[in-house]
Amino acid sequence: MISQVFILSAKGDHLIYKDFRGEAGSDVVGVFYEKVTALPGDQPPVVICNCPSASHEGLHFIHIRQGGLYFVATTTANLSPFTVIEFLNRLAALIKDYCGSLSEKSVRMNFALIYELLDEMLDYGYIQTSSTDILKNFIQTEAVSAKPFSLFDLSNVGLFGADTQQSKVAPSAAASRPILTTRGEQGGKDEIFVDVIERLTVIIGSNGVLMKADIQGEIRVKSFLPSCSEMRIGLNEEFSIGKSQLRGYGAAVRVDECSFHESVKLDEFDSYRILKVTPSQGEQTVMQYQLCDDLPSSPPFRLFPTLERDPSGRLLIYLKLRCDLPPKSAALGVVVTVPVPKGSLSLSQELSSPDQSAELQLSKKAVVWEIPRFPGGTQLSAVFKLEVPGLSPASLQEVGPVSLSFELPKHTCTGLQIRFLRLSRGAPSLPQRWVRYVTHSDSYTIRL
Repeated sequence: MISQVFILSAKGDHLIYKDFRGEAGSDVVGVFYEKVTALPGDQPPVVICNCPSASHEGLHFIHIRQGGLYFVATTTANLSPFTVIEFLNRLAALIKDYCGSLSEKSVRMNFALIYELLDEMLDYGYIQTSSTDILKNFIQTEAVSAKPFSLFDLSNVGLFGADTQQSKVAPSAAASRPILTTRGEQGGKDEIFVDVIERLTVIIGSNGVLMKADIQGEIRVKSFLPSCSEMRIGLNEEFSIGKSQLRGYGAAVRVDECSFHESVKLDEFDSYRILKVTPSQGEQTVMQYQLCDDLPSSPPFRLFPTLERDPSGRLLIYLKLRCDLPPKSAALGVVVTVPVPKGSLSLSQELSSPDQSAELQLSKKAVVWEIPRFPGGTQLSAVFKLEVPGLSPASLQEVGPVSLSFELPKHTCTGLQIRFLRLSRGAPSLPQRWVRYVTHSDSYTIRL
């Protein structure tokens, strides 16, 4: 039987980690990478036996490398390595089939889907199935396209940065809504707009522990100025790229990776965190950034579910949803999708406020709970009673995982802010400047 399965990048960053039997700690990821990179030659052995470390005695590593990634399984049992190698090859093939490509980016963008695949393929370390035909009946997470994004190819990007093809989730409404000036006109000749847009991907385990969190962000400029010699955008002074370059004191704003448009001048960036841009009329992405496996604060939503069978034989689903945003903030357009047993016939509901709504969508085999506005620091609840013919304990396994879609206006999860926006131009009047922040969900999954 298999003890652990993990996927590493070529640099040793762990992208996926799943422990099935608790026979070794998570530090085996570092142990494996040290060993595999220390071995001479370009082709390290597929099986590394009897790890000599005192805390991992008798642990075997079996790995393959595909798409520049290490697919690794550990075991303490004396099982056939060919079986494990075939399993790892099949896992890599499934990821490629589901995600369209096999790369570090596709794995990062689809970690929720990959964890769900592992849950169905292995049970307490024993291989159950690797058949696509069987798995497609159980996998409910939709794949996110990992098409490479180019700063110079904006054909798939909507107004103010809403990527129209990157995700199956609907683009943020705020990211495509027109901005109205104080004169009631949009797109005046002396106006410039700067949007900070972040896309949030989260998976929370059934025990409430945050398993994975990724943030993809970008700064976009839309200019209606007839001419502008230079614009200076000041970011947080404590803005840091990578853990080794933390700046300032207290709560620093950190990202893992950052890229800039070729027109951006960075001579003041290292010292003062200032971007120099000469914008042309229209839209332009001046900066993109990414934060992986980390959130500076708690996730915006927490779910507390209860599943049981009531005396009349109906399935009772009781959900308490908490919004952990600051009290003056609010989430908009919150949609909670709860997969339910495929035999469900009807739904009765009790919601905590009249502005909410819920319905059983038989085509999706799910209950969809819609919350137009969810203030920060509050909690809402819902009780769903479902008629399910032949309700059994196995039916409860068909409930979940719960997925959320939402929009967080005036909020960034990384804490990135625009300190100032200064323009240098010859006209006597200063143009109007607008800065807006919005975070929307790409994939927010909570297991039950």
